[in-house]
Amino acid sequence: MSPGGAPPGWTELPLRGRLLVASTKLGDPNFERTVILVLDHGEEGALGVVLNRPTLVPVDEILDTWAAQASMARPDVIFRGGPVSPDAVIGLARAPATATDAGQWRSVVDAVGIVDLAVPPDAQPMVPEGARLFSGYAGWAADQLEGELAEGAWFVVDALGDDVFCSEPEQLWHDVVRRQRGALKMLATYPPNPSMN
Repeated sequence: MSPGGAPPGWTELPLRGRLLVASTKLGDPNFERTVILVLDHGEEGALGVVLNRPTLVPVDEILDTWAAQASMARPDVIFRGGPVSPDAVIGLARAPATATDAGQWRSVVDAVGIVDLAVPPDAQPMVPEGARLFSGYAGWAADQLEGELAEGAWFVVDALGDDVFCSEPEQLWHDVVRRQRGALKMLATYPPNPSMN
């Protein structure tokens, strides 16, 4: 695809650590006004978690060993990470300032990385400073995400570690769009239901 025809922020490079922000063209209700952090992207497809769909299920009901870490990243509930494998739980945690990528931590964005939830926080190579847990994930087969990007279903924007741990996840789509530049920033004023405009 030529650079002139590419959607805003689209790149041929792997999108790991970037955000997919649902555009108004996306017709799937599973992803309406979602913000997805891409955890993996390559020739075989892509995987990410929806950052702005909290449930009412407290973390301590699912994984009590991670409840204290989740309480550092309120709301300390399970988030609906996506429609794929809803029984699977993915954890994202914030590394302390002393952790590095060298052997201890592989970040996804800033100091935030995927954590092995089978290992209690105090037995991790470093003790995380907050965690957020996601049931399920969003997944794309090879070239599927690229096709959706070409159709304009998603905007690709830079992620911040604070996006993962935002305290008002229902506002995340609006907040991420509002901090962009140009025409994309104006989309922040687009009402959830255009008929109410």
